[in-house]
Amino acid sequence: MGCLLSKEDREALEQSRNIDKKLKEDGIQAAKDVKLLLLGAGESGKSTIVKQMRIIHEGGFTPEDNKQFKPVVYSNTIQSIAAILRAMNTLGIPYGNSRQCTEDARVVNEVIQSMHDTEPFSDELLQAMKRLWADPGVQQCFQRSNEYQLNDSAKYFLEDLDRLGAKDYQPSEQDILRTRVKTTGIVEVHFQFKNMNFKLFDVGGQRSERKKWIHCFEDVTAIIFCVAMSEYDQVLHEDETTNRMQESLKLFDSICNNKWFTDTSIILFLNKKDLFAEKIKRSPLTVCFPEYPGKQTYEEAAIYIQASFEAKNRSQNKEIYCHQTCATDTNNIQFVFDAVTDPPLSPPRTCPLFSFVMCIEKNKKEEAHATNCNRSAYIISFHHRLCLHFLHVCV
Repeated sequence: MGCLLSKEDREALEQSRNIDKKLKEDGIQAAKDVKLLLLGAGESGKSTIVKQMRIIHEGGFTPEDNKQFKPVVYSNTIQSIAAILRAMNTLGIPYGNSRQCTEDARVVNEVIQSMHDTEPFSDELLQAMKRLWADPGVQQCFQRSNEYQLNDSAKYFLEDLDRLGAKDYQPSEQDILRTRVKTTGIVEVHFQFKNMNFKLFDVGGQRSERKKWIHCFEDVTAIIFCVAMSEYDQVLHEDETTNRMQESLKLFDSICNNKWFTDTSIILFLNKKDLFAEKIKRSPLTVCFPEYPGKQTYEEAAIYIQASFEAKNRSQNKEIYCHQTCATDTNNIQFVFDAVTDPPLSPPRTCPLFSFVMCIEKNKKEEAHATNCNRSAYIISFHHRLCLHFLHVCV
């Protein structure tokens, strides 16, 4: 004997099915959202990582982006040579050609004082900067850049002045990657990768900016903590009595052992490995780590730095997934990001999102095999597992 439903019952059943469908769609969507928080001290390369994600996953920079970054390239270049000139006075380093360089320095300073440092180089300014950069005294001061504040991109821009000074100059991808603008507030980038929706947040690294991190702490899938390996012999912009590497260690300690991140994967990017490889040959690691017993080689020094950060982890159940990176190298960042999000190619130890990705894949397969007769039961089961997963895997 059939079972007849009233109009009200049929409407209620249809409404129930629609609710179940919406819950399932929302649950699957939530499972596919990955929230990554970029943390680290100032000038550790976080903003460059964000730019790389735009290049790799969003098709690169637009003509409007190029227009906006062009003045930044000019300013970074002029401010870099000016920083070296100021340091020469502080360090007592004379010019090789005193008369000419004194006049050239006047040209540079006039441009900065008149606030024209974001404009295309005049021929007078271009020639002045070229002569200054070629001066032996300026080069000697540049070699001591760890003793004062200088952008990492200084050499990159100052060695290519003719190209930057061309009338038809347009910033290249590498130029944009090398630009330095202090991050204030929070920068957010969204992109899709491997059937997941990534939300990447970059926050200011200077001490004055760190209080803003609190707004990004909820529902974080993983933290990418950036450390500038090359800054082991430098001091902070905001506190010239504090070593940058020691500041990073202190900050990493507070993040790694924070109760909010007990179950959050932490990916450690030992960044600026290219600059570190150059510097370790001439500047001892003992500047930062007086107890360091090893050789002044890239391999031994890098191992010691990594071990120093890993030693800050006070939880036996938390893994630190470490990678040595060069944020300005697109191929390197693409390879590393692929590794930390690709469980089929990476064992769980090297893939911090392993369980997260595998949960998505498992649910997709089970959904495909679910029959119409048990769909409601499947949805209930799915949401039960999803809730458990987020409780135990994702903060």
